[in-house]
Amino acid sequence: MPVFMLSNSSIQFPPPHLARYDGLICVGGDLTSQRLIKAYQNGIFPWFSEGDPILWWSPDPRLVLYPDKINISRSLNKKIRKQCFTITMDTAFEEVIVACSQYRGEKRKSTWLVDEMVKSYRDLHKLGYAHSVESWQDGKLAGGLYGVSLGRIFFGESMFSYISDASKVALASLCGYLKQQNFDLIDCQVTSEHLLSMGAEQISRRGFIRQLKSSLKHESIKGKWEFSSDKILCDCPVFRCKQG
Repeated sequence: MPVFMLSNSSIQFPPPHLARYDGLICVGGDLTSQRLIKAYQNGIFPWFSEGDPILWWSPDPRLVLYPDKINISRSLNKKIRKQCFTITMDTAFEEVIVACSQYRGEKRKSTWLVDEMVKSYRDLHKLGYAHSVESWQDGKLAGGLYGVSLGRIFFGESMFSYISDASKVALASLCGYLKQQNFDLIDCQVTSEHLLSMGAEQISRRGFIRQLKSSLKHESIKGKWEFSSDKILCDCPVFRCKQG
């Protein structure tokens, strides 16, 4: 399959099933809020490194996590129950995305969250589409994640931890919140062993696009998200221990 070239004059994308074998479908264009939203609505997302042109992807298979299927280990469940971390939403988006963009250790020599990408997601946050989940310990940011919400799908973008399990608790808390809000799934985009271990699963691109179209029929929950740990811990089945 050919790779399509995008221009700045149109925000339209080719059908996702025309992506190359590795999921690459487009090159170029820009990262305006309008184009990013259009991309997510079509099951396409940007992913590139510093010095590269803007690359757009629609992989097959697609990694997704259903909120009520998250795999919470006994040890993680214990940390959640003991409230080792205080969880908030949309209170430190700037800090979270900067932390996600920083180089971390020898295994990570570069980042796909280049300055241009960070600015674009900041803009989406201001518009009420991008959200962050923060884990705090002793008043300091311990970990978190951010992503984009459209309809009843949360498009997970990146996560980080300064303290062990901080991002896992943030993800578990997000699943609890999304379950209560009747979300269909979290789009994890590409496969990783870490997310597979937490219950994510691969589905076909065709299946993902079918679910996406259904989910987008619902109104997006824009603006600042609020998190009530007491309500979620008491009411949501996500927090049942699912291992041993």
